[in-house]
Amino acid sequence: MGTGLLAMGVLHFVRPAGFDSIIPDEIPLPKRILTLASGVAELAVGTGLMVPKTRRAASLAAIALFIAVFPANINTVRVVKDKQLAIKMIAVARLPFQIPLITTAWRTFKRSA
Repeated sequence: MGTGLLAMGVLHFVRPAGFDSIIPDEIPLPKRILTLASGVAELAVGTGLMVPKTRRAASLAAIALFIAVFPANINTVRVVKDKQLAIKMIAVARLPFQIPLITTAWRTFKRSA
């Protein structure tokens, strides 16, 4: 999970436009700032998960992060409504993956006691 978060965090800086595009318009903050802030959060949480001494706290931060980015995942479904069926299906199929991410972070938290 730590490696995945690090990779996604880097992508926020390398290809920010894709992340900007899925941030809901209803959030009244600049999209690029939110993209970069979430990239920093993913880098910090990913690093924290890799270090045994910080893994417990980082696990809770990961849960908060996965919940915080869920509105963007839901918004992705709205953003791709005019795209090809396969793209729409991928956007919808991504939504349930937040559950195993959150439960894995919770299990990591409990094991890091």
